[in-house]
Amino acid sequence: MNRVKVLQVCAFLLILAQLLVSGAVPLDCKDDAGSRCASISQEKLLDRVIQHAELIYRVSEECCTLFEDMFVPYPLHVLINQAGNTCHSKHIPIPTSKSEIQQISDSWLLHSVLFLVQSWMEPLLYLQTTLDQYDDAPNALLSKTKWVSDKLLSLEQGVVVLIRKMLDEGIMASSPIFDHTQSPYDGQFPEVLESVIRDYHLLTCFKKDTHKVETFLKLLKCRQSNKLSCLPQ
Repeated sequence: MNRVKVLQVCAFLLILAQLLVSGAVPLDCKDDAGSRCASISQEKLLDRVIQHAELIYRVSEECCTLFEDMFVPYPLHVLINQAGNTCHSKHIPIPTSKSEIQQISDSWLLHSVLFLVQSWMEPLLYLQTTLDQYDDAPNALLSKTKWVSDKLLSLEQGVVVLIRKMLDEGIMASSPIFDHTQSPYDGQFPEVLESVIRDYHLLTCFKKDTHKVETFLKLLKCRQSNKLSCLPQ
């Protein structure tokens, strides 16, 4: 795919994402007490949180595809895949197998979502900064990364209010659960090839984790609906 085509696709997908968001019920819990969401019923708030997570995952997929088409030749795909599971989130104590996910409580499902969301706050800020250093990074990719970062903050705030509603816990937003000593980036800008591999790996890890967030939330929704069989996808 040539650069002009990529830019056209970027512009189209950005418009599509904006339309999706405008058609969705907004998740706005930005005040400190979360009072903007406190008046929403638990069921409706969970629906909004799920919808928000779905959009974030969808745009994360688009970001991966755009970055891959623009910067990642096929040999790098193989190299990155051979690197194995080195996502920073593997250090977060969340369930990984379907059997573990089925066995954990609703409380731990919600806290797993919160831990994953919070663990990506700083990496996404880093990603915005490093993508800005690319000479030919399309504006649409930069805009999408910024959009995802903003929406992730809204998702975190919505999950915090949901935890308060469902579990009656006074939890603080932006709990510092991310361990900086395990961060694969240090704020410096590496050589071009290393930077491409690192940024692509971050995008793919983020896509995987946003899918986990979506899966956990939908499983919670299934449980709340009192269905007999709720299996993670």
